[in-house]
Amino acid sequence: MTRTLHRFHGGIHLPDQKALSLGRPLRQAALPSELVLPLQQHIGAAAQPLVAVGERVLEGQMVARPEGFVSAPVHAPTSGTVIAIEARPVPHPSGLSALAIVLQPDGEGRTVEYQPHSDWSALDPSTLRNLIRDAGIVGLGGAGFPTAVKLNPGPHTAVETLILNGAECEPYITCDQWLMQERPEEIISGALIMRHALQAQECLIGIEDNKPAAIAALRSEVARRGLTEAIEVVEVPTRYPMGGEKQLIKVLTGKEVPTQGLPIAVGVVCHNVATAASVHRAVELGEPLIRRIVTVTGHGAAQPGNFEVPLGIPMGELLAQAGGTTAGFSRLIMGGPMMGITVEQPQAPVIKTANCLLAVTDDELERRAPVRPCIRCGSCAEACPVSLLPQQLYWYAKSKEFDRAQDYNLFDCIECGCCAFVCPSNLPLVQYYRYAKTEIWAQEREKRASDQARRRHEYRVAREERERLEKEARAKKKAAALAEGESDDKKAAIQAAIERAKAKKAQANATPPATDPPAEQPAGEGAAPAEEKH
Repeated sequence: MTRTLHRFHGGIHLPDQKALSLGRPLRQAALPSELVLPLQQHIGAAAQPLVAVGERVLEGQMVARPEGFVSAPVHAPTSGTVIAIEARPVPHPSGLSALAIVLQPDGEGRTVEYQPHSDWSALDPSTLRNLIRDAGIVGLGGAGFPTAVKLNPGPHTAVETLILNGAECEPYITCDQWLMQERPEEIISGALIMRHALQAQECLIGIEDNKPAAIAALRSEVARRGLTEAIEVVEVPTRYPMGGEKQLIKVLTGKEVPTQGLPIAVGVVCHNVATAASVHRAVELGEPLIRRIVTVTGHGAAQPGNFEVPLGIPMGELLAQAGGTTAGFSRLIMGGPMMGITVEQPQAPVIKTANCLLAVTDDELERRAPVRPCIRCGSCAEACPVSLLPQQLYWYAKSKEFDRAQDYNLFDCIECGCCAFVCPSNLPLVQYYRYAKTEIWAQEREKRASDQARRRHEYRVAREERERLEKEARAKKKAAALAEGESDDKKAAIQAAIERAKAKKAQANATPPATDPPAEQPAGEGAAPAEEKH
């Protein structure tokens, strides 16, 4: 039965330029003199180093552990020696450096003892998620969200549909297309593992119709395994940005993901096909995420193609292995022409989310004409795949009315660039939206810091008041005890004095005063003469 497809609002058609990199077979990148492994190659908290400078490590060894629930570990792509743990340039729009482990390969390729789990169907979902987390797997489509977290919808949340995103809608990029054509068995194995971890009812793999070889390869693998009831490979129209998570969900299921909501809210979980292949390698082979397929393309690259590369290889080194640059080369972009970021420093490493290195010439990507005032034509609103009002967002971002921009659902913008592509005034709309988001995030951080400082101050004042009252209470209690003690002592002294007085009086009453009788004298001696009787 043919699945009924739906349509998302807006979108545009772009020249795909994919033939540039599909004309050569997959090449294995040679090991460079050093590999640079940033500690944050994913959304969430940066990993924490487990090794020290001078330590020898094995291929597949965990060299940095995850920090917190939303985080991912980092593993050594080959054996060698840790020569530094320091800030190094990384591929990021800011152009800033970040802490990284620098590994010098020894060329020996010694590995840790991998622990494969071919009987993964006997494992419970929690055990599977832990295996995937320990393997350091994140979304390889570019987002970089830790895969184990997305495979954990919660005990009370039912997953109806697992979607594997094979649209790869942005021009030039073909790494997923090559993977689907040449290694469909890895993707299907990963899909089954993910479905088991999620306990999902169905699995859909969405692929744009400009990739017939990939569609045929996956359908053939599904049929060979007898999985047609469990997994459906769906051909979807070629329209940018079909690879957007919400857009693909709408086309395949007809469900609308709520504003600022997640797909799980409509019973859907979406992963990239390359992520599924990495899950297969992690669970069934025991191999952590230490390499990936990267497209090196553009008219500025001498020998475009797809390469399987160790993570951490400098981008300039990978470009050199693709024959270097042509005479017209002007700049290097990580990702595609619509959502990629310019790489200012070629020593920046290939990271987990780097799916493409695009070397462009001066005339390859249309140079922007001078910016003119907005003419309110509405073309941006017609092209927006999220049904936003880009013109209003532009005005509010420009005037720094960030609250109003949020009222118009600024954070639903996926920064696909459709609005800027069709704008006749050449307004850099996406840059304004990114600026507004950055400012709002900065304000929220300041507010959180201010709220935290206020709570700390209130807590300190309350603590000091509590301590003062406790001190006063102790002082009163002590004074009362002293007063009571003094009163008792005085009463005792008075009572003792009374008792002594009583005892003295009683003694005086019981013993009369002692007196001596008169002494008798002999007669004739000094005695008075007796009275004469008359």
